Amino acid sequence: MLAGKTIMITGASSGIGAAAARLFAAEGAAVVLMARRERYIEKLAEEITGEGGRALAVAGDVTVPADVARVVEAAVRTYGRLDGGFNNAGWATAGTPLHETDDSVFDQVMDVNVRGVWNCMKAQIGAMLADGRGGAVVNTASCAGVVATGATASYIAAKHAVIGLTKAGGHEYGERGIRVNALVVGSTRTELMEQVLNDTPSLEESFVSRSMQKRMADPVEVAQAAAWLLSERSSFVTGAAVPVDGGWTGA
Repeated sequence: MLAGKTIMITGASSGIGAAAARLFAAEGAAVVLMARRERYIEKLAEEITGEGGRALAVAGDVTVPADVARVVEAAVRTYGRLDGGFNNAGWATAGTPLHETDDSVFDQVMDVNVRGVWNCMKAQIGAMLADGRGGAVVNTASCAGVVATGATASYIAAKHAVIGLTKAGGHEYGERGIRVNALVVGSTRTELMEQVLNDTPSLEESFVSRSMQKRMADPVEVAQAAAWLLSERSSFVTGAAVPVDGGWTGA
């Protein structure tokens, strides 16, 4: 499904990002892995190349524009072009009411989830426009980008903003051959989710019960949706917020 494409993945050290790296490589893509935890992405890249795939690990922080630019440049230098970006890096807290949330927490949530996507889109789309052959971007949003889920107010605001950036990107670049979509992700068994549940165990019941399927997603189920949106099989889909939530937002 992704044969011949070069795709950058952020938040690639674990969870959805790591699952996406393995899946995209299996589907024929060269994957460029970005995360702050260099050892994790290097090990994952070794795993992928050991199985015959193509992978490059470039450590960096999505909140730092220079880091993002460096990863995009490495992708183009190594593989000749950038066809797709899966902007998946995120950070969340839980259990603190808005009026008790420290400003530093708000800043970090917005920096990682919004500024991180902003930085990635700017660099990725710039490279795609320079190449002239178009491309696709997929941003990881959340049910919290559509409804108030019980997550913190800052996270809900951030994921609403991600969907807004996605729609704007789809509108601005549709005629120039670049598609931009978001995933409205439901509760998923990631490292971040496990951390949230360890901090606030009472949240697990609500996360599971809101899904029509009464379970959490496996990270690869989200990665499958991202792969489709990055492939030519979704060629007439752009500016969309695509639910991958077990029916949560449809209930």
